[in-house]
Amino acid sequence: MPHEAEAKQWIEFADRDLALAEHTAKTMRPIPYEIVCYHCQQFVEKYLKAFLISKGQEPPYIHDLAKLATLCETENPDFGQIKQKCIILTEYGVQPRYPGYMQIIEEDMARALHFAVDIKTFMREKIPELYISTE
Repeated sequence: MPHEAEAKQWIEFADRDLALAEHTAKTMRPIPYEIVCYHCQQFVEKYLKAFLISKGQEPPYIHDLAKLATLCETENPDFGQIKQKCIILTEYGVQPRYPGYMQIIEEDMARALHFAVDIKTFMREKIPELYISTE
């Protein structure tokens, strides 16, 4: 694998985003739904970019998860399976960082966490040699 070390670094950072999202959802009151959703989006973005890097591609500087999944699809057509989740998670990459831009509720947060965990499972199957558990 040409860029294994760099891809592993992206995965390590991604796993921290998901761990932070899960920890925040469990322990912080009131729960900052927008922060949890943001870190779920960041987690998926970094995993998709790690996959591209592992295949020798330079990932573009974008936050659109569906576009990143489409790029990943050029390497593995299975990435079409996660595109709808990526479309939904993309909206949490920028908008929640600014007050009053979007209303995020508990159900949104639960869905974002569920999608992130689903994509983590999917990605572990696609790049098992790069996966580093932080659990």
